[in-house]
Amino acid sequence: MKPAPFEWHAPDSVEAALALKAAHGDDARFLAGGQSLVPAMNFRIAQPAVLVDLNRAPGLGTIAQDAEGALRIGAMARNARIERDATARGSHPILAEALHEVAHPQIRNRGTLGGNLAHADPASEMPAVMLALGARFLLRSLRGAREVPAEEFFLGPLATALGPDEMLAEIRLPPLPPRTGTAFLEVARRRGDYAMMGVAAVVTLDADGRCTHARIACCSAGPTPMAAPLAAAALEGSRLEEADIAGAAALVRQEVDPMGSVHASPAYQRHLAGVVAARALRLAKARAA
Repeated sequence: MKPAPFEWHAPDSVEAALALKAAHGDDARFLAGGQSLVPAMNFRIAQPAVLVDLNRAPGLGTIAQDAEGALRIGAMARNARIERDATARGSHPILAEALHEVAHPQIRNRGTLGGNLAHADPASEMPAVMLALGARFLLRSLRGAREVPAEEFFLGPLATALGPDEMLAEIRLPPLPPRTGTAFLEVARRRGDYAMMGVAAVVTLDADGRCTHARIACCSAGPTPMAAPLAAAALEGSRLEEADIAGAAALVRQEVDPMGSVHASPAYQRHLAGVVAARALRLAKARAA
C-alpha cells in the first residue's frame, strides 16, 4: 500500500511548524520519527492532508536537568539517545529499562519519545512509565503554552488532550526522592512485540525501610495506560513484605481493564498484571534499599 496524497512541509523553526498546524488544524499531522505514523499512512489508516516534518526545527531534542533537578526531554529526542544518555540514566533509570523493551534498535534509533506519547498507543511502554513517574507535558501553540499532567493527557486509544493546533514540545519528569527504586517489567511473546502486560513501579522508602510513596502503572491494560492508585496507596506505610506486595498485586488485577488480543484473553492479562506487578515491586524495593 502507498499513502494517500499529502502536502509535505519541513519548517526550520518551531514557530513556523506551529503556524502550519494552526492553519491546517486536524488536517495536518506532525512528523517526528515516523515509526507509527508512516506505516499507518501506508495502510491508509491515517490520511493527513498535510505533513509538518519537525526534523529540521531546532530546540526540540534536548535532554537536560533543570535547577530543581527535574529531567526535561525534548519531544524530538530519539528513543535510543535517551536510552544511552548518562543524565537520563542517572536521574531516572527506569527510562533506559523500559526503552530497551520498545520494538527493535532500528526503530529506537529513529523513533522519538514525543512521537510515541502523542501517538498514545495503550500497548506502548512509555505512556505507562510517564504515569508512574508523574510526568508533565508541555504543549505549545501560537496561542501560548500549557502543562498537562500525564494522567490527564491520555484520553483513549490513540487519543490525547492535544488541541488541533498544539504540539507536544517537552516532557518534564520530577526528580526522584532519595531511597527511591524503580522497575519496568513486561511479558511479550517475543522481544520487540507489544507486551501482553507491562508494569512500571516506583517506590520510596524512609530510613526505617517503610514505604512513604508508591506509583504503579500498566501498559496493555486498558484503553489508556492504566494507573493503579488503590494498589499504590495500600503499600504506603508498609515494609513491602511479601504479604503487602501480594495484596497490592491483587488490587492491580482489579484496577486494570484489559481488552484482550489474539495472544491473550482479558482474564489472562489480569493474571499477568498481578504477577508482573509483584515482580516489579520486589525489584523496585531492592533498588530503593
